Amino acid sequence: MGARFNSSNIQDEGSEVDISPLIDVVFILLIFFIVTTIFVEEEGVQINKPQSAAAASDSDAENIVIVVSENGAVLSDGKKIGVSGVQATIRRKSSAEKLPVLIQAKKKSNLGVFMRVYDEALLSGNDVSVTTVN
Repeated sequence: MGARFNSSNIQDEGSEVDISPLIDVVFILLIFFIVTTIFVEEEGVQINKPQSAAAASDSDAENIVIVVSENGAVLSDGKKIGVSGVQATIRRKSSAEKLPVLIQAKKKSNLGVFMRVYDEALLSGNDVSVTTVN
């Protein structure tokens, strides 16, 4: 009669599948897609960063410098101009082009005087930045 095949007679050669090359290929593909992905850059809020006092002093020739002293005096080029003279001084010095205004406030200067000077400088329409000095 026919030959009977018994499952015990058949050897299980090659019945195991080695999946380690498959895992290697999957990881390589994963790394490839991560590296080649284009990341979208989200735009944030634009801010004006303050400059350091050392950097500001280097560019004093390009700025209109107004100093608020500890006793409440408002100075420009070493002359007292007062709070009411801030706008006129800025307009006079920036007649051709609008130069940036740099307000240097002493650490112990009067905050009220400083705020009035700052407001006057803003009303002139020029860019205003502030530094504190000793």
